[in-house]
Amino acid sequence: TSESEEEEEEWEPKSKIARAPCLPKKTEAKAKKAAAPQLTVARKTVKKVAIKEEMDVSLPIAPVEGNKMQLLKPKEENAGTKPKSLNRTPEVPKKMEINSFQGKNQNSLVSDEKPSTSVPVVKQEKCEEEFAFDEPPSKKIKLNACPEGKPVKNRGGNKIKEEFEMNWDIVQTLSEITNVEPWVCANLIRLFQEENTIPFIARYRKELINNLEADTLREVQHTLEELRTVAKKTHTMIQKLKKEGKLSSCLLKGLLNCRTLEELDHVSAPYKTGSKGTKAQRAKQLGLEPAALSLLHNPVELNLFSYIRPNTKGLANIQEVEAGVQHILADIFAKDEGTLDFIRKLCQKRYISIQSTLAKVSSKNGKEKDINKFQLYHEFSCNIRNIQHHQILAINRGENLKILTVKVNIPDGVKNEFCWWCVNERWRPKQFLKPEFMRLLRNSVEDSYKRLIYPLLCREFRSKLTSDAEKESVMMFGRNLRQLLLTSPVRGRTLMGVDPSYKHGCKLAIISPTSQILHTDIVHLHSGQGFREAEKIKRLLLQYNCSTVVIGNGKACRETEAYFADLIMKKYFAPLDVVYCIVSEAGASIYSVSPEASKEMPDLDPDLRSAVSIARRVQDPLAELVKIEPKHIGVGMYQHDVSQTLLKATLDSVVEECVSFVGVDINICSEILLRHIAGLNTNRAKNIIEWREKNGPFINREQLKEVKGLGPKTFQQCAGFIRFNQEYIKTFCSNKKNELGSRALLTKAGALGKKKSKLTSYASQQPNPLDQTCIHPESYNIAMRFLSLIGGNANDIGKSDMQQKVNVVIQKEGLEGTAKRLNTTVHTLQLIIDGLTQPEGYDIRTDFDKPDFKRSIVCFEDLSVGAVLTGKVENATPFGVFVDIGVGKSGLIPVQNITEAKLSKVKKRRSLSLGPGERVEVKVLNVDIPRLRITLDLIRVL
Repeated sequence: TSESEEEEEEWEPKSKIARAPCLPKKTEAKAKKAAAPQLTVARKTVKKVAIKEEMDVSLPIAPVEGNKMQLLKPKEENAGTKPKSLNRTPEVPKKMEINSFQGKNQNSLVSDEKPSTSVPVVKQEKCEEEFAFDEPPSKKIKLNACPEGKPVKNRGGNKIKEEFEMNWDIVQTLSEITNVEPWVCANLIRLFQEENTIPFIARYRKELINNLEADTLREVQHTLEELRTVAKKTHTMIQKLKKEGKLSSCLLKGLLNCRTLEELDHVSAPYKTGSKGTKAQRAKQLGLEPAALSLLHNPVELNLFSYIRPNTKGLANIQEVEAGVQHILADIFAKDEGTLDFIRKLCQKRYISIQSTLAKVSSKNGKEKDINKFQLYHEFSCNIRNIQHHQILAINRGENLKILTVKVNIPDGVKNEFCWWCVNERWRPKQFLKPEFMRLLRNSVEDSYKRLIYPLLCREFRSKLTSDAEKESVMMFGRNLRQLLLTSPVRGRTLMGVDPSYKHGCKLAIISPTSQILHTDIVHLHSGQGFREAEKIKRLLLQYNCSTVVIGNGKACRETEAYFADLIMKKYFAPLDVVYCIVSEAGASIYSVSPEASKEMPDLDPDLRSAVSIARRVQDPLAELVKIEPKHIGVGMYQHDVSQTLLKATLDSVVEECVSFVGVDINICSEILLRHIAGLNTNRAKNIIEWREKNGPFINREQLKEVKGLGPKTFQQCAGFIRFNQEYIKTFCSNKKNELGSRALLTKAGALGKKKSKLTSYASQQPNPLDQTCIHPESYNIAMRFLSLIGGNANDIGKSDMQQKVNVVIQKEGLEGTAKRLNTTVHTLQLIIDGLTQPEGYDIRTDFDKPDFKRSIVCFEDLSVGAVLTGKVENATPFGVFVDIGVGKSGLIPVQNITEAKLSKVKKRRSLSLGPGERVEVKVLNVDIPRLRITLDLIRVL
């Protein structure tokens, strides 16, 4: 039976299930036929068979293809082979090539790209005949499927076999929910199944995802996980009901149709153990189900009086029998998919509103301060199609605090139309109904709507609105966090970090341009000793030639700012031209007492560590902020009300994306920064640092493979985001060669000892200029061919000559023509061009905003309507943007005041919004001194 087959499939190993679609039955049959003739005769037939195998591949997994094709690269004449050209695919030579490659020395750049260890069949050395005529393993088919990782958009279709099969197609459903094309969804599912990270997919698999951004990829990944959770829980419920003997074919169909947890809960609720059972179930136990079905299908023969049992509760009289039949009919209507689809479509056309009112209990018992927070929602009503995400989250919070009562309003017209449709169309009896039966049917439909369907619709609407609002809140937090992490670093300055305080004094830390701690101190600026302490501060600034002060925005921030601004205006620090900036200190105190901070600054007091952290946030925001748990950075909206699991996963993913896209220098970066690179984790980062300490600096990316725990998959994910400073490596290598030469005589004399092997290994390793670029090792072969095409040299990467040579070729042949000539994709070629032409030490953060340095201050009371000021965006929300204009309280630019015309045309934007760190020019529209609120209008983005 189909059930037993499903059970058998579940017990199969995952690897078998995953590979099954790669070997269609037609291919197997033909491969076996081809094995019959003798080896000398069969070469021509083999070509055709192999080509057909390629074209029948139904499950191409692009990352594998792109990576594994490196095996074919030692011979360039085959590298340009197209999978679909029947006359240009000599299969046997290819397989000989793989064979010969596996027997060769694997120290070269390309040859290290060996097959994944998860498929031992490929690793075994086989003779030419076995490759040509045996049934080919799936991974070998993948080798030939897409040369150079070149995608075939709909190759193999969009059908994907899931572990838990449902009545809906996962690709189609995912596409409908996320509004992403089905072929992209199919590719993404395969990419995620292969454990590819979002930064890797977003940068190196653009052609497979239609150039989607990382935010969209995260949304698709989250939706995919939700759908799989529903499928898994559904199958768990099916197995449970099967054991209990409650599973009917109708219930099975209903369960397999569920697409959300709410639907699953609705269908399975009556069958859960511990529940008393629904009214319909109790009526069925009394034997009234045949009567209910008879009323719908054969009402002429129905006699309800025959069901009366005077001594049985529920059957004592005709009213109780009718009530029981009504409950069964209501349950049938409420569980029917067609009926639910009709009412949902009907609701889409009508005005459905959500209302919130002040709860009666809260108006008596609640705190007035809390109640006033929700003043906007005391008498609130809005169409569910137009309600904003922040309004939903505010209403939910008010309801949880028992301050608000929330209700979904569905107009009576929906109920009337639904009841008419049920009685006259969907559930119209097949035969004539007596008036009393017609009345019973109408009552059943009304009971079904009022008792079962209306509450279900309310739950669905509220759940959908809350889910969407939570996702938007998390996405907004992610966007703000990205903007903050990518704030342009302030290089080459000695900085003084100030952690303000009243009673315990302000903590100072002076750090060098390379982030070394030069001096720490405590000064009491706000206890009548300000003048005396000014001398100490001046002495320190002059001693370390420091002209930039970074003040944390915590308690006593404005007083400290006023203190420094006053001294600067009086030119007290002359001859130094001192400037200051305010920086967010969110999370600094938490970090200062963390194990990481204790390990990094063991001799410093935790209070002084926070001053160091504040200064470093300006010098290199990314390197410092990754040390803090993202949710403590505080640039979100209702972050404590949303799913903490989703929030953590999204924010960690954003941090990984930012660190990966900026890149890290493998030989100088910290372990904390390294663990956020795509594909790496705490253990792998620790192993890399240990290898570096034991063996010295890494010479090239290939050496990463020598680190414990870094397999082919991890290398594939992280390699493109790891950088190498070529000057440092060249100096190191030349020193090692000199050392090796000076020891040559000792080696002959046999006195070198154990250090011989280590020095020899360094001599054999060569730096690769491509390692300083964003080009992935899997594309090095194409990059070298492109360099030979333009007549360039790898040592000229980032120089103006390289840009000129690239421009000449691209202007002549065009980007697409050049990509076709190199047999690669436009996206890969563009990435190679970027890598070759970007100047050495290029940092994507230079395009983002720097901190706003100031010399003077404005007070809240000094603000007047119409005043034009400059400020820095602190936080962005769906209802507006908060801007720090230097008066101690952020002003709000309402969302309606942010128009496309006012935004900068130069900067590429993800949405019509501003992000943290951006500098803006604003006009004051309103100042509400009692409520400390400032309303601003955006003039332009600076």
